[in-house]
Amino acid sequence: RMFHDDELEESEKFYVGQPRVLLLIYALYNTLVARSEMVCYFVIILNHMISASMITLVLPILIFLWAMLSVPRPSKRFWMTAIVYTEVAIVIKYFFQFGFFPWNKHVDYTKDKPYHPPNIIGIEKKEGYVHYDLVQLLALFFHRSILKCHGLWDEDEKGDSSSNKEDTDDELSLTGGRRDSSASLKSVNLAASVESIHVHFPEQQTAIRRKSSSSISQLSHRSNIFKNINHSTFSLYFLECKLHVIKSRCGLYCFRTLQVYVPIRQFFYNLIHPDYSAVTDVYVLMFLADTVDFIIIVFGFWAFGKHSAAADITSSLSEDQVPEAFLVMVLIQFGTMVVDRALYLKKTVMGKVIFQVILVFGIHFWMFFILPGVTERKFSQNTVAQLWYFVKCVYFGLSAYQIRCGYPTRVLGNFLTKSYNYVNLFLFQGFRLVPFLTELRAVMDWVWTDTTLSLSSWICVEDIYAHIFILKCWRESEKRYPQPRGQKKKKVVKYGMGGMIIVLLICIVWFPLLFMSLIKSVAGITNKPLDVSITITLGGYQPIFTMSAQQSQLEDFNQTRFNMLLAGYRGNTAALQFLEGYGKEDITLADLEGNSNSLWTISPPSREKMIQGLLDFSSEFTVVLSWTIQSTLGEVYPYYIKAPSDSLAKPIKQLLKGMYCKWKNITVSLVKNVSGEGVREWWVLNQLGKTFKTSGDSLELIIFSDKVSPPSLGFLAGYGIMGLYASVVLVIGKFVREFFSGISHSIMFEELPNVDRILKLCTDIFLVRETGELELEEDLYAKLIFLYRSPETMIKWTREKT
Repeated sequence: RMFHDDELEESEKFYVGQPRVLLLIYALYNTLVARSEMVCYFVIILNHMISASMITLVLPILIFLWAMLSVPRPSKRFWMTAIVYTEVAIVIKYFFQFGFFPWNKHVDYTKDKPYHPPNIIGIEKKEGYVHYDLVQLLALFFHRSILKCHGLWDEDEKGDSSSNKEDTDDELSLTGGRRDSSASLKSVNLAASVESIHVHFPEQQTAIRRKSSSSISQLSHRSNIFKNINHSTFSLYFLECKLHVIKSRCGLYCFRTLQVYVPIRQFFYNLIHPDYSAVTDVYVLMFLADTVDFIIIVFGFWAFGKHSAAADITSSLSEDQVPEAFLVMVLIQFGTMVVDRALYLKKTVMGKVIFQVILVFGIHFWMFFILPGVTERKFSQNTVAQLWYFVKCVYFGLSAYQIRCGYPTRVLGNFLTKSYNYVNLFLFQGFRLVPFLTELRAVMDWVWTDTTLSLSSWICVEDIYAHIFILKCWRESEKRYPQPRGQKKKKVVKYGMGGMIIVLLICIVWFPLLFMSLIKSVAGITNKPLDVSITITLGGYQPIFTMSAQQSQLEDFNQTRFNMLLAGYRGNTAALQFLEGYGKEDITLADLEGNSNSLWTISPPSREKMIQGLLDFSSEFTVVLSWTIQSTLGEVYPYYIKAPSDSLAKPIKQLLKGMYCKWKNITVSLVKNVSGEGVREWWVLNQLGKTFKTSGDSLELIIFSDKVSPPSLGFLAGYGIMGLYASVVLVIGKFVREFFSGISHSIMFEELPNVDRILKLCTDIFLVRETGELELEEDLYAKLIFLYRSPETMIKWTREKT
C-alpha cells in the first residue's frame, strides 16, 4: 500500500479496540471541537439570558450582526473583541461587588426591581455574579486554542494580504504599472463624472512596506480601508478630507468618524454584493422557528402581560376576552413571518440585512428594557420569555446564514413536495387542512412574484399542482406496493384502513354523548354550594321566614352518612339509579336555624285577612317555599334538592315518591316579644323527623351538586349534547359525505395512470417564471388549461410509458 505506516496502523487498531463509552466520548469531543464557535455563541446567549443586563447585551448583538455574517468565518478581530470585552466585564462586575457603594446596602430590597439602574447595567451585587462570564471566557479561549492548533488564528491577515496583492497586480497592470501612491491620488479628477473615475491603491507595495516603518504601516492600514470602493462619490469626498483638511480639528473628527463608518459600510456592502455566493435555502427552518415562537406565545401569552400569571388562553377566549399582551405578540409575530416570506420571494439580500438589523435591535430592546416594565419582573425570572428569546436567537442564526450564503435563484413549489412518499403526502395534506394557510400563501406568492397570470389563474395552477402531486404520491405507493391482478385485498389492509375509518366514524357520531358523560364523570369538578337560603310565604302575604346557611352550617357528607342514605333506599330502583351518579363528595348537608333572621313586619289589615284565611278550612291556603324554585304545599318540606350546573335547583322526585317518601313536616309558630320598645314578632320553624340533627328548632336540607366541566373545556361543554350534535357532528358529517359522494364527477381527473407529464408541465411553469420568461409562462399555462379542457388529450398525456 502507498504511504503505509506501521505506527498509524497500530494507532488505528488501538483506537478501534477501545470501549464504546470511550469512543462515544471521543466522538462528542470531536463534535465539540468541530463546532466550537457554536459553543461560544451558545454560552454567550445563555449568559445574557441569565444576566439580562446591558453589559452582556453587546456580544449577542455582535454575534448576529458581525460574527455570523462574516465569510467564511468570524475574523480574529471579533474573537479578540469578545475575549477582551469579557475580561473587562469580569473586572467591572468584581469592582462593583464592594459594599461601600450605596446601592449595595439594600440588595434584598432592590434585587427584584427590573428598572433598578444597577440591575439594568449589570453591576448589582449578587452571589455567583461572575460564574457564567468565566464559563464564557473559558469557551472563547477553548475556541482560540483550536484555531491556533489548526493554523486558522492568523489566517485572516494572511488572506487579506494575498487578496490585496492579487487585486493590486490586476490594477497595476491596467494602469501601466504606476506604483507611486501620490501619483495615483494626483490622477484623480474631482470634477470628472463618477462613472469615468477609477481610483487605484498600491496594495502590493503597502504589504511590502508594512515591515519597514510604523508611519508607512499606518498609512498602508488606512489605505486598506478604501479597497474595492470604486465608482463612488463618497470615496472622493473621503480622499478630499484626507488630503486637504486632516490637519484641522473638525477634519480630524470627521476622519476618525469615517474610519469607523467606512469599514462597517464596506462590510455590509461586501455582504450584499459578494464575489462568490454559496446559495442555500433555510427558509423552512426559519419558518419552523417562527412557528415554535408562535406556539409559545399562544400557550404562554401570560408571560408577556401584567397581572396574568394564572391566566388560561382557552378560559379567556371562552369569556370573549382577548388579552392585550396576547394580541400584540401574535400580530407582531405574524407580521414578521409575512415580511420574511416577502423577502424570500423577492430574493433581496439588502432587504433581509435591513430586516435583520431592525429585528435584532428591536427585539433585544423590547425583551430586556420594555418587557420587564410591562410584566413587573426581571427577564431572568420569566421562563417563558427566556424560551421565546432562545428560539428567536436560533431564527437570527438561520437568518444570518441565509444572508451570508444568499437567496436561491429559483423557488419551485412547496418544500413538502420534493419527494413522493407517504410522509410528504400526509404532511402536505395536513398543510392544506390548516384554515386560510394555503390561500394566504398563494396570495402572498402572487403578490411578490413576477408573473403575467391573474390571481385566479395563479390559484388554478397551484390547485392543479397540488392535486397532481397527491396523485403522484399515490401512484408511487402503488409501484412500491403493487397489487397482483385478480388477488383480493389483504386483511391487514382491509382491517387496518377500513377498521380505522369505522372507529373514527363511530367516535364522531357518538362524540357528544361520550364527551358530556366523561367530561363530568372523569374530569368533572365538584360544585359545592356556598349559600343555601329558604324563604316561606303564607298565601302571598309578607314572608314569615327567611334563613340562610353558610360556611360551618354546610357540612360535607362522610362515608357513614352516605351508607345510611343508600340503606334507606335499598329497594327503590329509581332512587338507587339516581344515587349512582353521585358520590359522598357531591352531597352537602345544610343546617338552617329555626328562628327567622328577620322580624315579621305585616300591616294590621293584611294580618286580619291572613288570620281569616287560615281559619277558613273550606278554601285552600297556599304556602310557598322559595330557594330557586317555587312550589305549593302539597307536601310540606322537600328534604332532597338537586343543584345542577345551571341556576335552577329542584326537588329530587326519585327520592320523594312512593313508600320511601322523605317529604318532611314542619311546625310553624309565631313568637311575640313585648318590651319597652314595642311588640316584636317573628316566626319559628322546626322540622319533624330530622335524620342527622335532633336538638333545637332547625331545618335540614340535603343538596346533591352536579359536577361541572373544567374551565378550559367549559366553552365546548356549554353547548350541551344537542348543541354539540348540531355544531360538530353535522359539520363533520357534511365533509365526510362530500368525500363519499360525488366521486363519479371527478373520475376523469382522479384516475390518471401516469401524471409525470402534467407534473413536469407545472414545474416548467414555475421554472420559466423564476427565469423571467413571462411570455413562455403564458403559453405553458394556456397549454395546461387546454389539457384539462380536452379529455381526449388528457388520456393521451396520462398513459403509462411504454
